[in-house]
Parts: sequence; C-alpha cells; structure tokens
Amino acid sequence: MSKRRTTRIAAVLLSGAVAATSFSAAQADTIEIIPIEQVQGTGGSSPLVGQQATVRGVVTGAYAEGGIRGFYLQSAGTGAQLPTGGSPAVFVYAPDEVSSVQVGDHLQVSGTVSEYYGLTQIKAESVQGLEEAAEAIKPLAISLPSDEAGREQIESMLVEPQGEFTVSDNYSLNQYGELSLAMGTSSILPGEKLLRQPTDVFAPGSGQAAALAEENAQRSIVVDDGATLNFSTAKNTTVALPYIDAEQRVSVGANAAFTGPMILDYRYDLWRLQPQGQVTGADDADIALAFEQIDNEAPQEVGGNVSVGSFNVLNYFTTTGEELEGCSYYRDREGNPLTVRQGCDARGAANAESFARQQSKIVAALGKFTADVVVLEEIENSARFGQDRDAALAHLVEQLNSAAGQKIWSYVPSPAAIPADEDVIRTAIIYRAKTVKPIDESVILDDEAFGNARDPLGQAFQKVGGNQNTRFVVVANHFKSKGSNPDDGSGNADSGDGQGAWNADRVEQAKALVGFADQLKQSRNTRKVLLAGDFNSYAAEDPIRVLADAGYVDLGATADSQSYIYDGLSGSLDHILASPELATKVTGQDIWNINAIESVGYEYSRFNYNITNLFSQNQYRSSDHDPVLVGLELAKKG
Repeated sequence: MSKRRTTRIAAVLLSGAVAATSFSAAQADTIEIIPIEQVQGTGGSSPLVGQQATVRGVVTGAYAEGGIRGFYLQSAGTGAQLPTGGSPAVFVYAPDEVSSVQVGDHLQVSGTVSEYYGLTQIKAESVQGLEEAAEAIKPLAISLPSDEAGREQIESMLVEPQGEFTVSDNYSLNQYGELSLAMGTSSILPGEKLLRQPTDVFAPGSGQAAALAEENAQRSIVVDDGATLNFSTAKNTTVALPYIDAEQRVSVGANAAFTGPMILDYRYDLWRLQPQGQVTGADDADIALAFEQIDNEAPQEVGGNVSVGSFNVLNYFTTTGEELEGCSYYRDREGNPLTVRQGCDARGAANAESFARQQSKIVAALGKFTADVVVLEEIENSARFGQDRDAALAHLVEQLNSAAGQKIWSYVPSPAAIPADEDVIRTAIIYRAKTVKPIDESVILDDEAFGNARDPLGQAFQKVGGNQNTRFVVVANHFKSKGSNPDDGSGNADSGDGQGAWNADRVEQAKALVGFADQLKQSRNTRKVLLAGDFNSYAAEDPIRVLADAGYVDLGATADSQSYIYDGLSGSLDHILASPELATKVTGQDIWNINAIESVGYEYSRFNYNITNLFSQNQYRSSDHDPVLVGLELAKKG
C-alpha cells in the first residue's frame, strides 16, 4: 500500500471538530495518509507512538455510550486474508466525535498514536467523513490464535472466530458485563472443554500442573459487552445487564456459537472480543453469540437403595442482621439492605425479606435433591445467638417438609457433648426417615486442628428394614478456606503451588479426620464410612492425598463435572470419600451443576442490583457450590 495518496476529499467534519470544509486537490496533496498497518506495526507496540498520523478506513464498531468512547477503524477491503504485516485495524479514541459515527462509515482520522495499556490507538484530533465509496470489510474467519504474537497480528480486526467454544467463566457478567470462553478442547486432558483447575488433576507444583495452567491461559478469551461499565456502581444499575435475564442464562459448560463477527482487542490486561456496538439486555441486536441453555432440573440417577449427598447452603442464618447490633450491609440499588457485610455475628440475610428469598432457593434446591442423607455446610450455629444449637437446622427441615406437603425430612440432633468454642457456622446432617434411621448419638470432633474451621460431625445410619450389614457412618466436614493469606513464611502462607493459603492447617485437619473416622468405626461397629462436605481442597491437593493414603476413595475424582469455579477454572472443593469397605457398594455418582456454573447475579444476595430482575424462586444459584451425590447398594449380607 502506498504511504501517500493524492485524493480530492469532500470532507464532512463530525461532532467536536471545526466547521465542515472542502479540500482542493492542491490541499489534498499535502495530506500524508499512513496505512493503518504501519500504525500498528509488527511488534508489541506501534512504531509511531507519540507521532501524528492520518489514516483512512471503515468503521467496524462504535461506542458512543458505556465508557469506551471511540470506534474501530479498519482498512477498506481487508479481512478476507490474514495480514502479513501489521494489523489493518486500529482503535480511535474520539469521545467528542463518536456520537456521530456509525458502523460502515468511511472516515479519515488524524491524531496522535499511543499505546493505551497495550492497545494501539489514535487519539483523534480530526474525524472526517469521506464521500468516496469504500470496499466493504470482510470479517476474518479464523481460529483465534493462542499466542501473543498471533493476536497482535490481528489486533482490533473484525473477526469471525472458527471452531468450538465453551463458556468457562461468568463471574464478572453481572458486574462488568463480561464472560470468558474456552477455545476447543485440552490437549493435556483429552476431551476436556472447560479450563480445569490444575491441582484438581495434577500434583501441586508439578510440571504437569504448570503446563495445564499455561494451556488454560492460551485457551481463554474474554467476551465483552462493548462497554467499561461497573454495574455495581449506582449510576449504572439502570443499564440492563448484557447477555442474561431471568430466563436466558449463560452457564459455564454451555456451548457458545458465534452468529456474527466481533472485534479482537486488548483491555484491562486481557484479550477480548468486543461486539460491534454496546450490548444492553439479553436480546440486543449487537449480540453475536448464541448460548446453549443448560437445564438441570434434578440430579442424575445414581442407583442403589441409599444415596448420600453434600450441599453447601451459603450461610443459611435464621438470625438476620436486623436482629443484631453493629451489622453493616451490602445493599441493593435502592439502598435496601440485602446481606450482612461485617460488624456482627450474622453471616447471611440482612432482614426477613432477604432471608425469605434466600430460603426459597435453598428449599427449591433441596426439595429436588434426591439424596437420602444430606451433609450441610454453612448453616447457622444457633447456640451463638442464645438459642438451641439446632434452631436454624430445625427451621430448615420444617420448611422442607412444608414445601413437600408431608414430613419427609428429619435432622440429626446435636450430641450432648459440644465443643466450648465453635464457629458461627457449622456442619449438619438431614435425612429421609423412610429410607434410613440414625444409630446412636451423633459425635462432634473436638480437636485443636479445627480451631479455624468447622468441627466435623459424625452420625451412623442404617437402612430402614436392614440389619447391621447395612450400617454406615457419615462424617460432615468443612475445612479451612484458601483465602486470607497470612503471608508469614509459615506452612499456611500461600506458596504459589496452587493450593492457596492455610494448606498446612487443612493437612492437619485431614489427619485428625482420619483418626476420628477410625474411632467411629470402632464405636459404631462398622467399617463403612463416608467423609463428605466442603474440604476447600481440590482433588490432587495435599489434604485429599492424606485421606487417599488412609484408604479413602474420592468418588468425585472421575466425575465429568466439578463443584466449584474460581477465576474461570473448574474443579471440585466438595467431595464424598468412601472407605474401602463402602467404595465397593457405590452404584453411581453425580455433581448436580446448579450453582457454580451460574452467574452470581441469580443469587438472593444480588436481588435488585440491576434494572434487570434476575431473581427466581428456583434452584439455580441457591449457593456458590454444587451439590455432590453418590448411590450405595447396601444389602443385609455383605
């Protein structure tokens, strides 16, 4: 392409520029038109940074609202072939002019070239419309490159991504209007569409874990909404959330099919696909993807004659913030309190109205959960509020039975011996009395290893109509979380191997749990034991290895789904592990993906955060962890 063109320009200056002018041929001769490819260059940044440049091209995306305040310009007629030099497209920052720009306009832009946090741009000083016809842009049909150089080569171009894409993350969808896709399948984990947490499958700190982490980064691409809005900010809550509403969910694991082109750009340290205009709502014309709708109405059948599950009930507190002194709150867009933030012992809903919404989702989910025995995590320890320790638990069971229209559920009562200093949240167990019956009193492990975690709760059960051969023990667990890094050089500091903070304590908790289970085997006269709950450890991490070394089999380790998603990576923090004597009785297993795969916007805690009403009284996003379920075949003989 020639560096200088001589063309008569009938210029129409857009909003923010000086009065419209017509250029004579002599005047046009003095204008140096630089190809956009030369502005972009072939390296990581433009070779013309700080210089003035005048370019011409066709508008492929324009964003008058939403914070981007500019448009993308691409050299006329390009896109059919992969560029061999620099990218033929560039972002133009033009806050004053963009309101008069439309996709398809043929423009001449003059301004200063800069790098805006890694994105080459021209800060417009003059934006002029061109009368001459321009050859249309052809979206570049391409498998998106996974490397930096390959993406730099097509930065800001209109692309039509080819291949298979799977939604891998939606955590920021209700805050920043963005989601992430995983491209293709893993070459390390054959057939894996999602981005797996490396320590869910490989030893922490291993070369294999590092290789998977690198591949995850290469396979990931962000889909943005053509805006930079923070939907948590009060002034933005009247802008409808992009891509989702109460009926149309964008779930992790869903197939994503491109229905139109998007623009590849780089913002906030990540490569992104931008729509050609700002997306507002779930049905905006600028949406260029169709998402598979995943409906998980009930867990898969797991067989057997007894089933056991684990369910994190997300700080189910019947004691609300309004009943206590000192609470501060997270609030909705109208200032109404929703959930407790800090300042008091309550952890859940701020008031009765918010609790009713939370409870409706928990009851809807547990009502469809087919387990006969359910281990619960994050339920209120009512003793901390001067009530019977089981008050919140009893209330939940009452609500479950009321919803069912009959008495189906019972709960395991607290034992007589209670640790002196317990957390405000606890573990608990509920069960279907028609299928199983408790044997002897429950037992709480009072061990210093759990000084910063929830004390395990053990209970023996026997199948109704069965004999001692159908007896088994369930231990409910909730180990120390990975957050709040002490950064003190101890074994609890985050070492960077993927296990997060407090790993040393979780290892000690696993060791104490093994000893507790051994005691229960003796006192309850059975070697059939299930260790269930939220271990805050992925499947290949040290605490789970402690349990495996003791002979316990992780029944979720070979499942085709995971229970938790963090930073776009899927893995299982929730496990059900069986002693060898019980592992042979397992007939099936399932992770019921109703929570972790859905946007946090559907939680009761995000009610009325946005003009888009996402709340429904159903099972979706009733918690942040997915329930785990196993089936057992327990016979009177063997």
